[in-house]
Amino acid sequence: MKKYFSLVLFAHSIFALPFALIGFFLGVTTTANPFNWFLFLLVILCMVFARNAAMAFNRYLDRNIDAKNPRTITRDIPAGKISASEALTFVIVNCILFVIATYFINPLCFYLSPIALFVVLFYSYTKRFTALCHLVLGLGLALAPIGAYIAVTGAFNIVPLFYSFAVLFWVSGFDIIYALQDENFDREQKLHSIPAALGIKNALRLSVVLHVLSALCVILPIFFAQFSWVYYIGIAFFCAMLIYQHLLVKPNDISKVDRAFATTNGYASVIFAACFLIDTFLRTGLK
Repeated sequence: MKKYFSLVLFAHSIFALPFALIGFFLGVTTTANPFNWFLFLLVILCMVFARNAAMAFNRYLDRNIDAKNPRTITRDIPAGKISASEALTFVIVNCILFVIATYFINPLCFYLSPIALFVVLFYSYTKRFTALCHLVLGLGLALAPIGAYIAVTGAFNIVPLFYSFAVLFWVSGFDIIYALQDENFDREQKLHSIPAALGIKNALRLSVVLHVLSALCVILPIFFAQFSWVYYIGIAFFCAMLIYQHLLVKPNDISKVDRAFATTNGYASVIFAACFLIDTFLRTGLK
């Protein structure tokens, strides 16, 4: 199990999982649907299975590219820590488990499960033909809040969609920052990315625009639902982390990309979700 956790970078689940919790508890507290521990466990399992499948498939599909890139040559498949066939088997198993889990949630989640899997797996192909690959990655993670909400309610609603768009723009923006490291390599290998297409300076400008849109999307729910001061603290912290990562990475200095990508965004999602959940508990007691 240790080698598979290494393959999928399990710690990076902190990006989307907190927003899945937001979607779940939004469904519990704004509708007549009660909290259900079994359903909660199924939602967490769906998140784990979908992310495992997506990350392992990305590593499987990119194994030859990773072997050429000095930055990624030490990843598990190029380094021989896990075989390509083992990685593909892991993908298939997690896809099957994901669909099975959705079957026990509700019919809508089950019917939508193939679409969700298509989105999260399709991302791995996109860098081969479009610089918009970052937005596709964002879309895959953006399914977390609306998916968790549907798991509880079996219906769509505008408020969880705001959080989905927040994740879409947030992830797309920080993935552009992460891709700055491979700007030259992507051009040499004829791979597509925003930094390779626009250059570092313009890529960072676009990332700023996307993060401004993400900030707006976490603010908009206050006009459609009730929140206390705790939620406003969460908004302030999330926005501060967005600003901070752009202070860390500059066109002439991308040495702090890893810090901006993992640490800053990890704190942003966890603290924002914690503020949302504390706010929800204080106002409703989750009754």
